[in-house]
Amino acid sequence: MTVTARSLKLTHAGALKALAAAAAKAEEIGVPQNVSIVDEGGNLLAFVRTDGARLLSRETSLSKAISAASHRQPTGRLDGAAEMKLAVASGGRLTNLPGGLPIVIDGVCVGGVGVGSGTGAEDVIVARAALAAIGADDQTP
Repeated sequence: MTVTARSLKLTHAGALKALAAAAAKAEEIGVPQNVSIVDEGGNLLAFVRTDGARLLSRETSLSKAISAASHRQPTGRLDGAAEMKLAVASGGRLTNLPGGLPIVIDGVCVGGVGVGSGTGAEDVIVARAALAAIGADDQTP
């Protein structure tokens, strides 16, 4: 019987690399953003609020990252009928707002990125830049 297993982990350096790419993409498209990077357990590894990003979007960026990591899928794809139940059951930590993507490396979810302060489409563009910077699989259509 095997009692341990090796697993992939998102490192602090990887989180910072993803964060820098997301911030650069936000600047490139001219949309101030809050960007959160979490590990597979939803623990915050890195965060940035670029100049001019909306203050309360700090919370939604973290919720998006946690939701994407927790459900191993992009936010915005969850069953709409379950949105309120998820929010209540998680103390407001889970959301279905677009802008959260799981960080998947070699088929393993190692975390999530959440972006908030732009439109849902702008948030996804910035999140995708974070994934590309670290060679993560892009789960968006």
